[in-house]
Amino acid sequence: MDVEFSVEMGGTRRTIQRTLISCCEHLLEIALILTYESGQFLRRLWGRKPLEHPQSGQESSGDGWMFGNRQYRSQNPRMFVQKPKTARHESWNSGGEGDYVRCEDKIDRPLPRLVSVACGFAKDPAEYPEYIRGKFGEDAWFMSSNSQSYTMGVADGVGGWRNYGIDPGEFSMFLMRSCERFSLAKDFVPERPDLLIGRGFCDLLEQNKRIAGSCTACILTLNRANSTLYTANIGDSGFMVVRSGAVVCRSLEQQHHFNTPYQLSSAPPGHEDNVLSDGPETADRIKFPVELGDVILLATDGVYDNVPESFLVEVLTEMSDISDPVRLQMAANAVALMARTLSYNPDHDSPFSQNARKLNMEASGGKPDDVTVLLASVV
Repeated sequence: MDVEFSVEMGGTRRTIQRTLISCCEHLLEIALILTYESGQFLRRLWGRKPLEHPQSGQESSGDGWMFGNRQYRSQNPRMFVQKPKTARHESWNSGGEGDYVRCEDKIDRPLPRLVSVACGFAKDPAEYPEYIRGKFGEDAWFMSSNSQSYTMGVADGVGGWRNYGIDPGEFSMFLMRSCERFSLAKDFVPERPDLLIGRGFCDLLEQNKRIAGSCTACILTLNRANSTLYTANIGDSGFMVVRSGAVVCRSLEQQHHFNTPYQLSSAPPGHEDNVLSDGPETADRIKFPVELGDVILLATDGVYDNVPESFLVEVLTEMSDISDPVRLQMAANAVALMARTLSYNPDHDSPFSQNARKLNMEASGGKPDDVTVLLASVV
């Protein structure tokens, strides 16, 4: 139930709904700071010297850490403990899922799996006041799995449709929900995520009531049998895989020209010739073998346009071998919050501004946008 109550604050009329959203953002920021891992990460983000981790068997050099002029105390700060790697031919119990594969030396080894989480923000919470799973503003996403594969996808609705009275989030949301449904079908082919995008797009076009709009899309699938990641990307959303502190695989951005990405489209009747549209066959496809400990980030351009890659690599590296979804969620929260914070910072030299200046375009600060983060660890 939405409650609308107006208050006067410094002569400006604001609704209690917006105030509550702002309070929630501040509470999330405080929670991240009070968490040891996220606190360390945010210290580095804002230019403060990170604390050294206490060595094993030694007490911490202090009772907490400084943030600004305040000291935050922690009784038991979490350590970055690396999970011991399983020997190559050592078998282990997978919790009854039956996910083993027989090696040539006749010793079972576990099939890889993804532990994945999601976090995000709508650019304009007033346009999307209610939380809907799989949707952050005009962005949409899904995660699905079966015994053979894990699949994740994101789509970014093109905001310009709002000028014509069309909700950009409806197109992206329908596409992702269709893709999620088809990813669970018996005839789903994990090696062809581009076909998954195509099926979802055809389903959208075949609706009796036309769904007008357009969006970018990026879908990846982990085939457990051969430990291989298959990806398909249309536009400027994308993914990266981090291993041992370095990016070992990442998607390529597809653009017709600056800030005009490739996109799937469905035009209103009579306007088909006036709308930029790219088919599912234009998707850039990648096949990449993953290893245990790899960390995968799948995100919309609200992340990549605002967050320097070095920071993304840093936080993903710290999540290597982490199978605890709570710790992964904290990392995803930190990335999403960082993207949102930097997007509204007029002094931030964002990747978007840097790319604009390379083309002799005047640009500075972050780029406000919806933010969607899907983070997964291969374990």
